[in-house]
Amino acid sequence: MKKAIKIIIIIVLFGALAFVLKYFIDKNSKSAIEYKTETPFTTTIVKKTVATGTVIPEDEVEIKPQISGIIEKIFVEEGAQVKEGDLIAKIKVVPNEQSLNSAKGRVTTAKLKLDNTTKEYERSKKLFEKGVIANQEFNTADLQYKQAVQDLANAERDYKIIKLGSATGSSSANTNIKATISGTILEIPVKQGDQVIESNNLNAGTTIAFIANLNHMIFEGKVDEAEVGKLKENTPLEITIGAINTKKFNADLTFIAPKGVDEQGAVMFKIKASLKLNDSINIRAGYSANAALILDKSENILAVKESLVQYDKETEKPYVEIEQTPQQFVRKDISLGLSDGINVEVTKGISKEDKIKVWNQVSGDPSNYSKN
Repeated sequence: MKKAIKIIIIIVLFGALAFVLKYFIDKNSKSAIEYKTETPFTTTIVKKTVATGTVIPEDEVEIKPQISGIIEKIFVEEGAQVKEGDLIAKIKVVPNEQSLNSAKGRVTTAKLKLDNTTKEYERSKKLFEKGVIANQEFNTADLQYKQAVQDLANAERDYKIIKLGSATGSSSANTNIKATISGTILEIPVKQGDQVIESNNLNAGTTIAFIANLNHMIFEGKVDEAEVGKLKENTPLEITIGAINTKKFNADLTFIAPKGVDEQGAVMFKIKASLKLNDSINIRAGYSANAALILDKSENILAVKESLVQYDKETEKPYVEIEQTPQQFVRKDISLGLSDGINVEVTKGISKEDKIKVWNQVSGDPSNYSKN
């Protein structure tokens, strides 16, 4: 009796074990992963880099005075359109007291000298006419007289310039500050009553206005040393301006700096590009902008999504998995070309008809494919 019970228990246990095994086998077979596949395609791949910078006028001019003084009046405002020769400001000359006294003293000295040389000239002339002195002595007196006349004229002119700012006092005097080019007034960093300093060899002088032609704008930015070697002049750029993000502007690379600058451990090179502007859009100087530069381009090439490419853990060589029969995959080593970060060129290893396993859609069993 006991033996029969043991046999029955063993049979029940084996039956239960068989049931459990069958349950898990059925469950696993129902949840087996079915990998999707994608095929290679023909496309154009463009590799780009982005340079940050600003949009500035191609030519910007600083208007500086030729004399020192005080701004008496400003005739234009920022944003105004001016033509070459238009009056921008007028300067009131405030002469330096020491310089003025010195110039006045030179005038007095020159007058005294002229009085003496005039008397000497008149005396020498009478003696020469009587034949008392030689011709050479008379010529010396004549030369000294003419020199004294010139010295007085120079002293009086210098005195007038220091006092009035001009030797003539005409409307074209240095006190009138005029535009040297046609364009837009970008900035007037001075105001009425400000003191200004003349521009000369010793100092830059005070800037009264900045003028530029806003119809000719350029992009100025910087690129990393790793990418500058791939650039060349006349390379096309696509400019995106932060303040006008609804439109992109075309540009041509016109300048690549021959020398880099170290910025926080990275060597950067300045670049400039000439913008092709639309007259209907108002571009302001100083807008921040990004420039997309084409580093390389491959047209009509066979490509796959870069996410389909796998890399051997030991050799780090790229490969894909090709479907030979439904859900049976074989490894194919490939050679890659240009990539834009989304798609990558395949130069060798597959054809356009191959079905490539989307290996990273879910975690799969490596036994689903076999190696060549």
